[in-house]
Amino acid sequence: MLLRRREFLKLSAAAAAIAAMPIPATAKVVNGIPYRRLGKIGIEVSLLGIGGAHVGGEALPEAEAIKIMRTAVDEGINFFDNAWEYQAGRSEERMGKAMKDGYRDKVFLMTKVLGRSTENAEKQLEASLRRMQVDVIDLWQIHSVGTFDPDDKGKVYTKGVLDVALKAKEQGKIKHIGFTGHVDPEVHLAVLDGGFDWETIQMPINCLDPHRKSFIKNVIPKAQEYDLGIIAMKTLAGGGVLETKAINPEDALRFAMSMPVSVVVSGMDTFEKFQRNLAVARSFQQMDPGAVAALLDHTKSFGEQSQFENYKRKDKPVA
Repeated sequence: MLLRRREFLKLSAAAAAIAAMPIPATAKVVNGIPYRRLGKIGIEVSLLGIGGAHVGGEALPEAEAIKIMRTAVDEGINFFDNAWEYQAGRSEERMGKAMKDGYRDKVFLMTKVLGRSTENAEKQLEASLRRMQVDVIDLWQIHSVGTFDPDDKGKVYTKGVLDVALKAKEQGKIKHIGFTGHVDPEVHLAVLDGGFDWETIQMPINCLDPHRKSFIKNVIPKAQEYDLGIIAMKTLAGGGVLETKAINPEDALRFAMSMPVSVVVSGMDTFEKFQRNLAVARSFQQMDPGAVAALLDHTKSFGEQSQFENYKRKDKPVA
């Protein structure tokens, strides 16, 4: 169905606003894969990153998971995503095995802490180090920030996890600190302005997002002001993009890569999916504003429905 003229002009303006955001320059190309600067950290990371949740999935044999990760490094990917909670620790354990035999030195390793209290955060950090068999984690992110009470600055600021992070940084157990979330862009903005010197931020980046509670339109400009490394996740909107049957996974990945991000984390639970995503990264060309506008036009009716990005209304308790 064609959009009415007023709706089309509004949508085109949104696309133009997105297109006006500065895209991180390609710092170099490694084996055909573009690298971008990870914000103020200054490290150069591959545009495509390996998602940790999927490599620990029960349906994925461990040998194939390790093959995906090691082949990724061999082919030029250097960003590994993970979290203490993924697959009850199996994701971190498998990643640790994959990083043996010299692979650790070729990887920028990120994992996340779910706990907010001092005790829980300390326990989770030590568990992550042990599972992945490493002495230091390159980036430790406060995971799944879903609420923020302005009166007490929220659990992120008051329950002790940041004290643990700063102490771990002093001890050389972690190098950099960031946070993640997917519930509400207003929460991200509040955390950003809460006073801590964040280095990275992770959020949903996909072709449905601009139409409702948009992280792309609302959070990215602020993150750029702070020169944060912007890490994209949920490029398929947690499966919502596939449910719409409006766009294929490869085009959804290209859209995310065309946004002002440093790295796009993608979950790949088969070697075949990994190969497809690798091909997208190697053939990637920045989408022009007209292509972005056309894609947003195509996804507008789906993006306005909460069912296709249902994580934006969910918040799980953390301790």
